[in-house]
Amino acid sequence: MALPGENTKFYETPNHPYQGERISEESDLVSRYGLKNKEELWRAQSELRNFRREARRLLGRTEAASGDEFVSRLQRIGVLSDQEGLDDVLSLDVTDVLERRLQTVVYRDGLANTVGQARQFISHGHITVDGARVTEPSYTVSVSEEDALAFDERSDLTDELHPARAGAQE
Repeated sequence: MALPGENTKFYETPNHPYQGERISEESDLVSRYGLKNKEELWRAQSELRNFRREARRLLGRTEAASGDEFVSRLQRIGVLSDQEGLDDVLSLDVTDVLERRLQTVVYRDGLANTVGQARQFISHGHITVDGARVTEPSYTVSVSEEDALAFDERSDLTDELHPARAGAQE
């Protein structure tokens, strides 16, 4: 028997088991972002669903609650830009959440040749964020941490001539 709260899922599975169009869209996102399985995609979708739910709750209030803290949190993690507000949360897509994963940011910054290689570098402990080793590919990178991504100084990948970094320099 598990401890209370230990077996709680952080995602919801699709309601219908087979829908060809949904399955092909999910497969495309899984391959494009280098996710391990669809559970990681469903987790990002649930996170986005929670963002939207909170935005609808704040927009529906009649009192003066503007939701500035919620919007600033989304801007801090990079899901919203500085010009966007509470209304724009409802138009977010799951790709906006997936773009903020450490795995994707490492690939986009050119530290890895592919998203799969980025995942491997992260899980093997070669990537640091603000000097701290992070081994979780699903780590959400904030805007302030985006420029602080680097190879760990104890890693062999710090050498520019390492074979795994051959294509990343171009």
